[in-house]
Amino acid sequence: MARMPNAQALSTALAATLWISAGGNAQSDVERPARPNLVVVFIDDMGYADLSCFGNEESETPEIDRLAAEGIVFEQFYVNSPICSPSRVALTTGQYPTRHRITSYLAHRQENERRGLAQWLDPEIPTLARTLQAAGYRTGHFGKWHMGGQRDVDDAPPITAYGFDASLTNFEGMGPKLLPLTVKPGGAEPKRIWAGAERLGGPARWVDRASITGGFVDAAIAFMGEAQREGRPFYVNVWPDDVHTPLWPPLDDWAEGKRPRYLAVLRNMDRQLGPLFARVRDDEALRDNTLILVCSDNGHEPGAGTAGALRGCKTNLYEGGVRSPLVVWGPGFVPETAAGTRDRTSILAAIDVAPSLLALAGVPDADGQAFDGEDLHESFVGREPRSRNAPLFFRRPPDRKQHYGLDNLPDLAMRHGRFKLLCDFDGSRPELYDLEVDPNESANLATSQSERTRRMVEELLAWNASMPEDRGPELGATGRGR
Repeated sequence: MARMPNAQALSTALAATLWISAGGNAQSDVERPARPNLVVVFIDDMGYADLSCFGNEESETPEIDRLAAEGIVFEQFYVNSPICSPSRVALTTGQYPTRHRITSYLAHRQENERRGLAQWLDPEIPTLARTLQAAGYRTGHFGKWHMGGQRDVDDAPPITAYGFDASLTNFEGMGPKLLPLTVKPGGAEPKRIWAGAERLGGPARWVDRASITGGFVDAAIAFMGEAQREGRPFYVNVWPDDVHTPLWPPLDDWAEGKRPRYLAVLRNMDRQLGPLFARVRDDEALRDNTLILVCSDNGHEPGAGTAGALRGCKTNLYEGGVRSPLVVWGPGFVPETAAGTRDRTSILAAIDVAPSLLALAGVPDADGQAFDGEDLHESFVGREPRSRNAPLFFRRPPDRKQHYGLDNLPDLAMRHGRFKLLCDFDGSRPELYDLEVDPNESANLATSQSERTRRMVEELLAWNASMPEDRGPELGATGRGR
């Protein structure tokens, strides 16, 4: 069997190249930045109940579990879409992705047009990274991007146009990248998948698919070290494309069957994230001045991940599609009394991350930056647990009225306080759930609480009407949204 190239060596060398090309001028004196370092780990397609600290009894995730044991676990954290690209837009901008006409995964140019989507996120939109960069932060993105620059969309802006000093991505972003080589047990030569991705920027290196998360981690660690030597704070995204299908675990942990193979990929991802967490934990200059957030971009793919008792999955608006596990670690920010606890009541969302991290860093908002999210940094670090004041609104992907064998899915959803409402674009077929007593959305209260339902439907439809349109109504009506 052919040997795979070593991802660690390649990505470490590439990280050095990226630093030099970005204009880095490392200083020998190490100074602790006055502002906190920020690390966001955004896992791809991980189910709500897949981490062992969220109830997975089939496989352990000890590296993330250790963060949970030393930090805070949040049980009511929401991403702002049940599918990849819009979820990432929300975290990046602090705004609903509907504002930017990115309401499903970005694909080929013609397919994006068919669904009424933008081809990429407008680089003029204020982003968390750009605001931090302007305030003196070193900013790096390492991992999946998927907000422009994929398939045949090869004229999208580079990732660095969004406020990052350096980037390293996969086949769904413009700029330097690590690309996957795959081989099955007993296979001969590794195969290149998504081979055309080389035209989306470089340098590109082909490495073992099972070690790509480690490659992103190595590049992030190198970048963090350079920022330290400059005495500057850093903001780093580590966004693996694990645990998204197709599933390629290491050959020595190969498993047959979708769920067993998924668990092998999950274990391997957790193991590869370990050095990132250790780099922060074991460095006194970083440990008390770095905040780490770990969550998933959306719900699980059926048959691979699981949401436990929650209803729904990736691409739909039930809880299993939009509620994400969240672990926050930061000994210098989380009070000792909160370390190792679970916040079961605070309702937080990905759109709240940007304003909250900026507030924690003491960085003013960029000119003209209007967040849909709220500053909840005291809640994120366990100092003052509370929920967001405004409701959360959701629109389904335009091409996902039917998916994964589920037909006639709700078009819109709204979470406000303990209640969750789902309905269609015209307000019909309302579903109302009291998530405080019915988190698995099994008892529809729309008839028994008709006045509450009426008010929430009215508010939800007004929000949807205020947003740019996609082709969800048309595709849902014709059945061509599959």
